[in-house]
Amino acid sequence: MKTYINDAIIGNKELKVGLTEKGEIVRICYPNIDFRQFIELFHVGVKINDSNLIYLHNDINNTYSQHYIEDTNVLKTEIKNTYFNLKMIQTDFVSISNNVIIRKYTFANEHEIPLDVRVVINSKMISDMNNFASSKVIENGMLQYSHGYNMAILSNTIKMDSYKINGVDEVIESGILQDKDYIGMSPNSAISYDLGTLKPNEVKEFSIFIFVSDNKEKNKLEDIENQINKVRKLDAEKELQNAKKYWKKYVKDHSSLTLEGSTYKEIIKNIYTRTILLFPLLTNQTTGGMSAAMEIDEDFTKCGRYEYCWPRDAIYVTKALDLLKMQKETEKFYKVFCKNTQSKSGMWEQRFFTDGTLAPCWGYQIDETASIVYGVYDHYTRTKDKKFLKDNLKMLEKAVSFLEKYTEDIVQDKKEMRVSYDLWEMHEGVSIYSLASIFSAFEAMQKVYDALEEELSENRLKQENIVKQKEIIEKQLKELKNYVLDRLYDEEKKSFVRNTEDKKLDISILGITVPFKMFSPNEKKITNTIERINLNLRTYTGGYLRFEDDHYTEDRPWVVSTLWMALYYLEIREYKKAKECFDFVISTSTKHGFLAEQVENREMKSAWVIGLGWSHAMFIIVLNEFERLGLV
Repeated sequence: MKTYINDAIIGNKELKVGLTEKGEIVRICYPNIDFRQFIELFHVGVKINDSNLIYLHNDINNTYSQHYIEDTNVLKTEIKNTYFNLKMIQTDFVSISNNVIIRKYTFANEHEIPLDVRVVINSKMISDMNNFASSKVIENGMLQYSHGYNMAILSNTIKMDSYKINGVDEVIESGILQDKDYIGMSPNSAISYDLGTLKPNEVKEFSIFIFVSDNKEKNKLEDIENQINKVRKLDAEKELQNAKKYWKKYVKDHSSLTLEGSTYKEIIKNIYTRTILLFPLLTNQTTGGMSAAMEIDEDFTKCGRYEYCWPRDAIYVTKALDLLKMQKETEKFYKVFCKNTQSKSGMWEQRFFTDGTLAPCWGYQIDETASIVYGVYDHYTRTKDKKFLKDNLKMLEKAVSFLEKYTEDIVQDKKEMRVSYDLWEMHEGVSIYSLASIFSAFEAMQKVYDALEEELSENRLKQENIVKQKEIIEKQLKELKNYVLDRLYDEEKKSFVRNTEDKKLDISILGITVPFKMFSPNEKKITNTIERINLNLRTYTGGYLRFEDDHYTEDRPWVVSTLWMALYYLEIREYKKAKECFDFVISTSTKHGFLAEQVENREMKSAWVIGLGWSHAMFIIVLNEFERLGLV
């Protein structure tokens, strides 16, 4: 997959689609929102009069504008070919009740001469020896199929006039498709639809359906054909109205922001609304698992991939979900996803697919486990639902038992101790963020026991065990804090450091105050550390790097880092500085309201991953504090 960036995302509960700012579909994920991605390319072009194929997503004579219909996941891309003065409006959305991507086109001839227009669609599925893809002509379209998945491209408004199954690459640029075969061993095929002649000022509409299905239950050819026939009967306009209605109601149900007026407030509202619309596209509706972002790098060319669920990241997202009145989604994450993915030992691995299947990992990360314990209690502080705590008690106790063993190994400097990666998964050792997360997990467990004291009062053995556990936890809380003070505070630099090895400054050091409250934010050792962070990690544009000498993609500030500083400044009531951090993030959001992972300093634009769940979660958390304090 050569195109990294998803500038826009659309979808429903099972099907998710990534598009570029020029309206090109670059990814289709199904049947889970993170797996499987199965298109290599999906190109749409027009052949006008005797021209070669003019790609809608890439032509020197095309101009573009794009926007979402307000409060929806319906995307409109306006494409104007200035050579032929042909205006094309492409409306992309996913049906709410069917796993169908619908593309509605409006073609308007703004030229003084008639234009003969033919629409050509070239689709190539990812194919390998274990799941080889082939193509078959169907009524008014093409079926691309493999052992596990199918994708049908068809129209019910205009008849298909030609197609090509084998040798598409050799003829596609001409826009002329001719083939004698109706079926072939090719994952790459093309079809065309003749719109006829558009007179000057004439407008024509045309819709295509992209139907995605798997073969788990209905795998006979007859079954597939019956499914496709149902798709043919869909009314594209009705589906559009249903999608708009669904998403507008979704925003209304979860929005409490009343900002309006200035451009600045409109940008904030835009990000806020886009966050509400993004989270369901990142969440597995069955398990509650949350994808970090829509994938950008399938071939591992620059990173370890993103479309997985990290338990550690998810606790920030669940906090944001609670603030957006999405408590049911939070509870499903803990009660279903976390229970299903916890190991026998009590730990959680680095990352999972959102259905709970173990994903590719490269190391042990202790804060994944500690974060879940913290997150469960954090959710309880908002709902006061003791049943939720009780339902998760066994899971929490297993996790804490695992953390206790790890803590004992740390404080005793056991050589056989398993080494953990840090928050950024780039350094193995003992890191300050990891220890702070364990500290918070222990404190959370104490509070869980206190909250359930009455519910567990009749179980004498349980009560005795709780007393013993509290004593162990209290002892280890003191040991952890002393360890951090003794081993992770550099007296020469007068600051905390990120680990016991390289002792670099790292924005994750803030974890010992926000959110884990290991130390007060006003302690001298903390304020000394903040001074050094500002000297070494704050960029000239006002954003913050993750850590010293961070060379992942480039030396860029991160949205998460900058919003983390905003949270710290809010803790110490430095509201002006907090707002500076917040404004940096606001000013670098995309036109659609997405927040990226990083920011390009020179151009002050979003960079690398667009629509990172963690970035959006931190935005909601910071915005909530700003609202509470009357700062926006």
